[in-house]
Amino acid sequence: MILTIDIGNTTISIGGLEKGSEGDYTVNLSAKMDTIHSRNQKDYLDEMKDFMEREGVSSSSFDGAVISSVVPCLTRTMQDCACILTGKSPVLITIESDTGLIVNVPEPNQVGLDRLVGAAWAGQRFPLPVITVDMGTATTFNVVDQGRVFLGGGIAPGLNTGLRALSERTAQLPYISLSTPNHVIGRTTTECMLSGAVMGAAAMVDGITARIEAQLGKPVTLVITGGMAGYVEPLCSHSHIYEPDLLSKGLAFLYERNIGSSY
Repeated sequence: MILTIDIGNTTISIGGLEKGSEGDYTVNLSAKMDTIHSRNQKDYLDEMKDFMEREGVSSSSFDGAVISSVVPCLTRTMQDCACILTGKSPVLITIESDTGLIVNVPEPNQVGLDRLVGAAWAGQRFPLPVITVDMGTATTFNVVDQGRVFLGGGIAPGLNTGLRALSERTAQLPYISLSTPNHVIGRTTTECMLSGAVMGAAAMVDGITARIEAQLGKPVTLVITGGMAGYVEPLCSHSHIYEPDLLSKGLAFLYERNIGSSY
């Protein structure tokens, strides 16, 4: 089993994955921890051990580990945790890693590694061209064309990011809990906010996907993932694949591609 660790701006996603007979990965362990810059190695390690114990997963089950990070100050901390748990140095994904992608953008070093991880697995697994939409702290659109060429995409505020900004910058709009609205016309303030945020996010996914298809001049495979995606994808009208474990599967895939490399 492969221990996958994705260090995001809001959460750290932990996975335990095994490769199946058809080339896909089975997720045997899935958990999230809050991204807190002030926490130390022991804090994170204890939390990881706790949820592994609850799920009945032993550290001896792991053959190795792989990490991607968009929070540099926590990268070393999680590398140390992975090494302690597995007894092996983890594979750290960087822009120099073998992703199977041709990154055709002017500044490859500026592309978030989480975007490339998801795009790498989507480019390997699904018909091309493919768009991955990752809905987390930010909502990112990532385009992989024929030949597994990563073309770039788009970045927008995530659902909670936008709603929090709305509440913090207005006098009368409250903090609300996310859910999938049943109607586009809200009757209360909360319903209106949910409609604007969640229905608006679905319309954005559909609209940007259509515009990318128009620019490419051909239809695409749309893959939706991320912590906020569950609220939005039922409302998307464009045909799509909902893959909540896209990043974990991408990390497991990149572990196998890069296990022989030195970092």
